[in-house]
Amino acid sequence: MPQVQQDQALVRSQILDAARERFTRYGFGKTTMAEIARDCGMSAANLYRYFENKHDIGAAMTRRCLGEKATALKEVVDNPEYSAPGKIRQFILANLRYTHNEWSSQPHMSELVDAITGARPDLVSQYMAQTRGLLKQIIDEGVARGEFAVEDSRATAESVMAATFLFDYPNMMSLYPLEVFEQKAVMVADLIVHGLMK
Repeated sequence: MPQVQQDQALVRSQILDAARERFTRYGFGKTTMAEIARDCGMSAANLYRYFENKHDIGAAMTRRCLGEKATALKEVVDNPEYSAPGKIRQFILANLRYTHNEWSSQPHMSELVDAITGARPDLVSQYMAQTRGLLKQIIDEGVARGEFAVEDSRATAESVMAATFLFDYPNMMSLYPLEVFEQKAVMVADLIVHGLMK
């Protein structure tokens, strides 16, 4: 990557870090572009060179967060030490732990989730498609190994996502401590695995 692009990527990353800090403390709605620019030590005009508006910053933050989560989930899928049932369990737990660690102690960030969900449904669709694809990969692997008896792995992956929505949605993370969520996730994962196995 050329030096100019590296410099621009670094500035964008610094802007996202500053915006996250402000969104966390004051909320998405009460934060202005001028405040984010000031936190970064730049003019508002300079900030607009990198992001068109606050929703653009929120979308970039969301993409970064979902990318990190997808990486963590793919590590579970690619781990050869787990059987397919083990991967389902670990996938659900990894999803919960990432979401809980990111969002449970940041109630103001729910404003960002609501704003981006409404303004950028394409990001939500992309994330859901990626998650469904990873789950389908686990299910297909389980079928190939004779561990699962599933006719339609895509539809089954959709069903697993629906059954585990509580552990994936940021705005739910303040409901319980992580330990309670983990207990619930293990019970749901066991139920799902039991339904998938031959």
